[in-house]
Amino acid sequence: MDRRTKIAAVAAALLITAGAAGSATASGYGKGGVREATASGDGKGGVREAAALTGTAKLYRPAGDDITFSFDAHLAAKDRNDPLAATGTFRYSHYKGDWGGTAEVKVDCLATGGEVATVTGIVTATDVPGLLHKRVGVSVYDNGRHDRLGYSWLASDPTKDEVPPCNSAAPYERVRAGTGDFTVLPWQFTYPAE
Repeated sequence: MDRRTKIAAVAAALLITAGAAGSATASGYGKGGVREATASGDGKGGVREAAALTGTAKLYRPAGDDITFSFDAHLAAKDRNDPLAATGTFRYSHYKGDWGGTAEVKVDCLATGGEVATVTGIVTATDVPGLLHKRVGVSVYDNGRHDRLGYSWLASDPTKDEVPPCNSAAPYERVRAGTGDFTVLPWQFTYPAE
């Protein structure tokens, strides 16, 4: 076998290996072959959804605040190029002593990339004055036991400022040890033909 034939054989083997690895990720398997998120909305192994953010965690707050975020946000395969077609809900609460509040949010946008997700939605139920029917945004970094989270009200008042769809602050908050189980299913965007 001459040198050119050997190089071609090695290149073909690399392409086959890369294709196999890529198909594992595309089928919903990621880091170390671990299942990332549901393969389909029907739970029967149908077409992989385009993107998803699921899970619950409490934020780390040494002062004793009880802050919880829960997500069940999805972008169907048929809507893969329209993050505004995302569906689902997310919920958050913040309590400390006798003070606190909670909100339930209907998802209106979801974008994910690698292990990061940004989701926004309209508040449909809350006990926080002025928050009902306002858009809020949250970002998540799915990093195993070291998940992180950020939210749009870091630098603005959600009862007064308009948050655009799929916008939030970077995931700067740490999740309390032992509570982070966020799962981000990376977005499968379809690029238009050139």
